[in-house]
Amino acid sequence: MKTDKLNWDILKLLQQNARYTNAEIGRKIGLSSPAVAERIKKLEDLGVINGYRAEVSHIETGYQLKAFVSLRAFMGKLKPFLEKVVEFKEVLNCYRITGNENLLMEVVLSDQFHLEEFIDKLITYGEVRTHIVLSNVVENNPIGRKLPR
Repeated sequence: MKTDKLNWDILKLLQQNARYTNAEIGRKIGLSSPAVAERIKKLEDLGVINGYRAEVSHIETGYQLKAFVSLRAFMGKLKPFLEKVVEFKEVLNCYRITGNENLLMEVVLSDQFHLEEFIDKLITYGEVRTHIVLSNVVENNPIGRKLPR
């Protein structure tokens, strides 16, 4: 299926609000509700749309601090860490990366004391670097930007 302008418009709207009805989307982009439903179904079947989710405010749930934490694993500690990281409630995402570090984690924590405790858990596995997030300057919306083909 070709991802044409209408498909990109549908994807952008669903990213803004996954609860939009097919009729609402259709009104915004100039398609009928059944045409929108058919396009969404195809996008789901092709795996372009992987699911729908609720966005949770971590601040409102008591996690005031967001950080990116990288880990350069000690020799023989990467595999044990990969088995352990899934148990850390603070970790939103964990990526294996290239470069000097092996892993990059996106974490949320209640405060700097929680961050210190979290780092203490990690240092047995390797060298830790922490980058505290001050603000988000670009909203996570790749559909709004022109992607390479």
